[in-house]
Amino acid sequence: MITCFIRYEIDPFKKDDFTEYARNWGQAIPRCGADLIGYFGPHEGSATTAYGVYNIDSLAAYEAYRARLTADPLGQENYAFSKRERFILKEDRIFLKNVSMPHGALVKP
Repeated sequence: MITCFIRYEIDPFKKDDFTEYARNWGQAIPRCGADLIGYFGPHEGSATTAYGVYNIDSLAAYEAYRARLTADPLGQENYAFSKRERFILKEDRIFLKNVSMPHGALVKP
């Protein structure tokens, strides 16, 4: 299992557009085969940094997932929405493996 972290630089005046974009992916990504952890938008601190995070079995599974997402009607619509509204200024993707597993039990004081 690998985790994809997408770092976005967004237009701070178009945060609502990014929120709509993220919610659309919240429907399309799981339907196309990735385990979506979530999309995270600015709250405190930077007004321009956002993240999308999901798990996928392998890079081969990622390639198949991307093909399904590209063919998905909501995926196509969401890509077009981001191009048309231009709220994403920069997008970087990195794949990481969780090396701290298994974690201990959560202890609440």
